[in-house]
Amino acid sequence: MSTAEQDFRQSEKTSRLNAALLQHKAFSKEGFSERFFGLLFSGLVYPQIWEDPDVDIAAMELGPEHRVVTIGSGGCNVLAYLTRAPDHIDVVDLNTHHIALNRLKLTAFARLPDHEAVLRLFGNGAKGSVRVYDTHIAPHLDAETRKYWESRDSLGRRRITVFERNIYRTGLLGNFIGAGHVVARLHGVKISELTEAKSLREQRRFFQEKIAPLFDKPLIRWTTSRKSSLFGLGIPPRQYEELARASTDGTLASVLCQRLEKLACHFSLKDNYFAWQAFARAYPNDGEGPMPTYLQKEAFPLIRDNADRASVHHASFTELLREKQAASVDRYVLLDAQDWMNDGQLNDLWREITRTARDGARVIFRTAAEPSVIEGRLADETAAGWRYLEATSRELGMMDRSAIYGGFHIYEKV
Repeated sequence: MSTAEQDFRQSEKTSRLNAALLQHKAFSKEGFSERFFGLLFSGLVYPQIWEDPDVDIAAMELGPEHRVVTIGSGGCNVLAYLTRAPDHIDVVDLNTHHIALNRLKLTAFARLPDHEAVLRLFGNGAKGSVRVYDTHIAPHLDAETRKYWESRDSLGRRRITVFERNIYRTGLLGNFIGAGHVVARLHGVKISELTEAKSLREQRRFFQEKIAPLFDKPLIRWTTSRKSSLFGLGIPPRQYEELARASTDGTLASVLCQRLEKLACHFSLKDNYFAWQAFARAYPNDGEGPMPTYLQKEAFPLIRDNADRASVHHASFTELLREKQAASVDRYVLLDAQDWMNDGQLNDLWREITRTARDGARVIFRTAAEPSVIEGRLADETAAGWRYLEATSRELGMMDRSAIYGGFHIYEKV
């Protein structure tokens, strides 16, 4: 491919992402926020996905006959779904870094010799990861993905070497979590000490005595009163506004404290790898504690055998669905993407979902605030085709170990 062609394709990818993000004029206050967020979001955002895939699988009642369309993000969800051997998974994302990460992970499972090699690459970072990549993965990647991982970062290092330094401490979210640890230390709190707790009672005591008081500090209250302060969490301006409605004091300090309390106190550290990433910035000793579903030893042969059932597309959800035949999809995983959408985008998406959905199809998604974002916003003829599984949504939402979303929602085609 010529340089001109590469530049054109990159410009096209950027314009797709901008179309999803930009809702206001460039020189308005809202427009500036959207463009600043878009700049941050153009890099790697989520090295690990922050939606609990075990909850997703239960909500979808995922089985071998199902055809799934999902947003990719960090890819942990896609790999977890493959343990249920669905008929096929289409993975979409507008972020080229996420596309490269998803394709790398799928190829790794298809080509690496054993679980130990997977853990070496996608665990906390181990020497030898690059050799594993060069020997087993690189020859089987498509040209664009291979070029991505073998290109150089700002310090002249091959991108693939990030897996020797713990990729989970990088990306927009990884850097945001790291900044949170620094701010806590400035106030005399070492957040990682929470992972030394031996029981839920000890976890709660540490949170109440050490972490919760941080949200009353002037610096944190001032910071959380500004939209841009939470861009590091991958929260765009529109989603910030949804969260702000749940605030009791004009900042997001109270909302974030509540979400962090669930993450720290509602699930045992023995079972919650999300808490380990938030508070220790690593998984516990590479496999000796809670790990994502896709990194568990028993998952390796299942994902390896089904890796070819997933396809990764650089496209929006709506774009991909437009190319599909009617009544051809069983399960849709939207993550929190609808929080970003205006009414027009939302209705375009759901028209395509309704057209492509088979009987009994399910749509699952999360929202920053508690209520479902589609209620009262869909055209009547579209809304009439779906029923909200409210009780099941609430029950499974309480089981989501990542704890960062206000609502989890399941809709079923009637």
